[in-house]
Amino acid sequence: MKLVLSILLLSCTVLLAGENWPQFRGPLGDGTTQDANIPTTWSEDKNVVWKTAIHGRGWSSPVIYGKQVWLTTATPDGKELSVLCLDKESGKILLDRKLFDIAEPQFAHKFNTYASPTPVIEEGKVYVTFGSPGTACLDTETFKVLWTREDIVCDHFRGAGSSAILYEDLLILNYDGADYQFVMAFDKQTGKTRWKTQRSVDFKDLKDDGKPKMDGDLRKAYATPHVATLGGRKVLISQGAMAIYGYDPKSGEELWRFDEHSNHSASTRPVISGDTIYLPTGFAKPYLVALSGKLEGVLDESVVKWKVNKDVPKMPSLQLVGNHVYAVSDKGTATCWDAETGEVQWSERIRGQYSASPIVSKDRIYFFGIDGKTRVVKAGSTFELLAENVLDEGGLASPAVSGASLYLRTKTHLYCIRK
Repeated sequence: MKLVLSILLLSCTVLLAGENWPQFRGPLGDGTTQDANIPTTWSEDKNVVWKTAIHGRGWSSPVIYGKQVWLTTATPDGKELSVLCLDKESGKILLDRKLFDIAEPQFAHKFNTYASPTPVIEEGKVYVTFGSPGTACLDTETFKVLWTREDIVCDHFRGAGSSAILYEDLLILNYDGADYQFVMAFDKQTGKTRWKTQRSVDFKDLKDDGKPKMDGDLRKAYATPHVATLGGRKVLISQGAMAIYGYDPKSGEELWRFDEHSNHSASTRPVISGDTIYLPTGFAKPYLVALSGKLEGVLDESVVKWKVNKDVPKMPSLQLVGNHVYAVSDKGTATCWDAETGEVQWSERIRGQYSASPIVSKDRIYFFGIDGKTRVVKAGSTFELLAENVLDEGGLASPAVSGASLYLRTKTHLYCIRK
């Protein structure tokens, strides 16, 4: 009887994981779908179950829990910041609420929006952030706002981009601005600050006369943190401007730091295999680095398993499948590396420009272009393009998956795509 109950509980857990997409890059934060059989092909008149118009501008990814899909949006000028909840099966808008009025919005680059950070959701609650302008927690049944924070000081310089994550009873966010750079953990029940850790390195540029000048880009980052088990302990991996940090997720204590020196504005979420961390280093001349070994204190090159600098993405995250690492560069070159050695298995130009992070379903990798085209490539050591799908408009939001359905956000609409 105990064995039967255990099997039933395991089956329910797997089903739940496959139905929910609770955060940026999914249940595991790595773009991997759970038991999904999403379509390989679609178009405006094929495999589109519903298509719902979304007002304003936003690059936040949809998140899914139960029968609900949540996402954020903002007016183009950033003065009104809103959250929406849709019915997962019909696309009907259940909630469209303005959460924050911003009298004097910070500057946001035209490539960015005022609603780019992705929410994070769990049973009963959704946590919505727009960076320093505002963060809120809502009850997903009553739609009541449970708490808000509007007191965080951080100049996002070109707009916010880092998404929030949940760890135990904490909501954790990166704040890497032109003025201040820190990581912060909120009590997810009350919104109160549990810990706040300043970045241990503050990079400054120098004028010709040797005096310091502030270059906002050199201090900026847009990356999303990730908690992983490394060396038998939980570590919060958080990428800032020109450095990758490891923190104790419960206390915020810095455990280690790897300086990137020449790069800034990291925008991705790391992928992990065993005790190895894989991530691109951002702008302006990115390299892809695999870190492994004794991670403690200020790290040197001895922890670099391998690194490459050709066709490395600046904005799209990596995809790890088996013993291969996959990526598409911002300018449309897809590459497969051996995860152990960094050796290139294949590298092909698939056209287009890219910002969204890919996903993998079974042995298929989906690369979502800014132009509205999605290229589907077979995972493996040889290149094979399986499909090229086109929608009327493109976007920069990463997708979500629930069961056999793919949820894609474009500049104007949210799509549900299913066979």
